Amino acid sequence: MERKRIVVKIGSSSLTNNKGELDYEKFQDHVAALAALKHAGHEVILVSSGAVAAGFRKLGYSSRPVTLKGKQAAAAVGQSVLIQAYSDEFDTYKVTPAQILLTHSDFSDKQRYKNAYETLTELLERSIIPIINENDTVSVAELTFGDNDMLSALVSGLIHADQLVILTDVNGLYTANPLTNPNAIRIDLIEEITDEMLGFASGSGSKVGTGGMQSKLAAAKFATNAGVDVFIGTGCGSEKLIEILENKGDGTYFKCNEKAIPTNKQWVTLTKSSGKLFIDEGAVQALQHGGKSLLPAGVYAFEGQFEKGDVVEVFDRHTCIGRGEVMYSSSELELAMGKRTAELMHVPIEVIHRNQWVKI
Repeated sequence: MERKRIVVKIGSSSLTNNKGELDYEKFQDHVAALAALKHAGHEVILVSSGAVAAGFRKLGYSSRPVTLKGKQAAAAVGQSVLIQAYSDEFDTYKVTPAQILLTHSDFSDKQRYKNAYETLTELLERSIIPIINENDTVSVAELTFGDNDMLSALVSGLIHADQLVILTDVNGLYTANPLTNPNAIRIDLIEEITDEMLGFASGSGSKVGTGGMQSKLAAAKFATNAGVDVFIGTGCGSEKLIEILENKGDGTYFKCNEKAIPTNKQWVTLTKSSGKLFIDEGAVQALQHGGKSLLPAGVYAFEGQFEKGDVVEVFDRHTCIGRGEVMYSSSELELAMGKRTAELMHVPIEVIHRNQWVKI
């Protein structure tokens, strides 16, 4: 088998017992499989949940906390417990892990996105397994981020992974909720994730985790659009991850979109928009079908206050057709929009360069 770059995401439900505590039998099974994948010559990145589950008992909670401050406190205690457990267990296989804590903003800021890529690449080149978790102790909205599902998808796109493996307690996507419908049929292969699929995806089957199948499907959609193949399912034993790579996994496989979003554009899709640009029909055709950049002559109006380097949405009348990194501040664009290139002095020619443009 050729060497591949694999992101493995392990959710809370796959790491804990029915009391919500870390289940060391499950834990050891996962580490054995990750080590086997590593020793088979693959590059491995682990996105692991479990910090809150590992810490809430030590804070005196009888079950997983529901308040934000409770979750953050449990994560603060549990993160060290979790990473120490990984370090100790990986050491038996002569594998060295490294801890990385990320939030959504690390992917939406251009420089931080680049820094994360360079750090992960350096670790992989030195044969380290990065263990990534969400920085729960300082994040707020990210605590409802889908039990690290989307985080694993963002990481897989960032580092050009060949495969994202999302291990969970349900063996794939079904036509209905298999817990309540005996006629539910598992779908073994999906080539395109539709809105209909996102609609019928069931909720979480666990009281420990925060992400149901819907969040996993949303993550799979992002990853496949970034050019990454995805597997969602379950497994047991030290060979389970290798079997998944050999298309023998117990779950659902998702094929990647061949028209993947390049890494240098992915952050554009993630960051918060700072404004809106409205463009004429000629500019729409140039952007959508001509592979051209957006010029000031094609912009007839804008909304919002933005600076050079911000991300803005671009509209064809009332329809958003894409977004991109703007090369003008709003005050500069007010003076330049509608003007031809020959009329512009000492300002960039492009409002949005085609290399920083993403179609929707």
